[in-house]
Amino acid sequence: MKSETYDIVIQGGGPVGLACAAWCLQKFPEVSLTLLDRNPINDADLVAGDSRGTALSHGSKLLLDTIHAWPSDCADIHSVHVSQAGRFGRALMKREELDQDALGHIVRYRDIHLTLRLALRAIQAHSPNFVWQQIEANQDLGDIHGRVVVHAEGGLFKTQDWVESGRDYQQSALVGLVEVEKAIPHQAWERFTPEGPLAILPSHFGPHTLNLVWCASPDASQARLALGDADFLRSLQTAFGSRVGQFLKIRDRRLYELGLNYRKEITSGNEVWIGNAAQALHPVAGQGLNLGFRDAYLLAEKLSMLFSLADAQKTPAAIEESLHEYAQSRKVDRMATIGLTDFMARIFTSDLVPIVLARGLALSALQWLPPVKTALARQMMFGRR
Repeated sequence: MKSETYDIVIQGGGPVGLACAAWCLQKFPEVSLTLLDRNPINDADLVAGDSRGTALSHGSKLLLDTIHAWPSDCADIHSVHVSQAGRFGRALMKREELDQDALGHIVRYRDIHLTLRLALRAIQAHSPNFVWQQIEANQDLGDIHGRVVVHAEGGLFKTQDWVESGRDYQQSALVGLVEVEKAIPHQAWERFTPEGPLAILPSHFGPHTLNLVWCASPDASQARLALGDADFLRSLQTAFGSRVGQFLKIRDRRLYELGLNYRKEITSGNEVWIGNAAQALHPVAGQGLNLGFRDAYLLAEKLSMLFSLADAQKTPAAIEESLHEYAQSRKVDRMATIGLTDFMARIFTSDLVPIVLARGLALSALQWLPPVKTALARQMMFGRR
């Protein structure tokens, strides 16, 4: 392979890498950019891929709409009920309180991936200096150079090839689809149990089939994965209660290990890390991919401004300074989101009496202090600016 140099090299063809490429090209179509994608060339190979429901905020929808990359097949969240099992304290958030069409959305991961691929292909038609390269898993990238290198290959916790800061929560998430007796359309449930968060979320299958995310210790989660359907449903009923009536069916059970990894510095020289390559979060409150999209959008904004300048102004020093400015602009949002999810993942699994009382009071205060509830909801929807 001959040596090639581009203005921007994006490593990673998952949703965050695809979105970053699309936004860069939308904002400056003439930029010299290559996307290095390890995923299958054929879209059909992704259709049978990751079908787990992923939470996207309304803020992410507004961003993805700018590149026509919003999946048509999704479930909207109009209200969120938060409570702790067997303890006092609850809060109910409604879209009307924030004057929004929805508080969030549940989309299958593969649908986000495929829709972003289609959106990028449409933009590619008007981007003369864009190269989309399919690469092998272990391919040497030594002959591909970028004036800016964007790392967007994140992976899941414990599959990542980097560990800098964070913690192992000693939890696994058991995900699947459950059929329920008494559905409330567009309602999401976040139930905190002594073992960890238990979420029941809308799905594109309709109001009676919901996404399940059940966090607990790896041993307990593995044991539940091995249960027969009837025993599993009884265990789930005991943990969740009767707010949606009886749990009738379960399918597509899978496990994911949970933890927190985050880079203290997200830039170094001409390199920058975004999405799960910068921070891998606990799924509580569903903030990980949303934070990644905000990373990608704001980085694209910064890079498109940089590379639209005259050649004499695009020096290595100017590039490094531009990436430093990007990193500084992301600090507040990153730290607020990382801190919030880490706090919730730890505080809601403690069974110490003072903490149990404190979180019950916190949930009650959230319900009866609308400005606090609105501020929290807006953080989850749009991030910290």
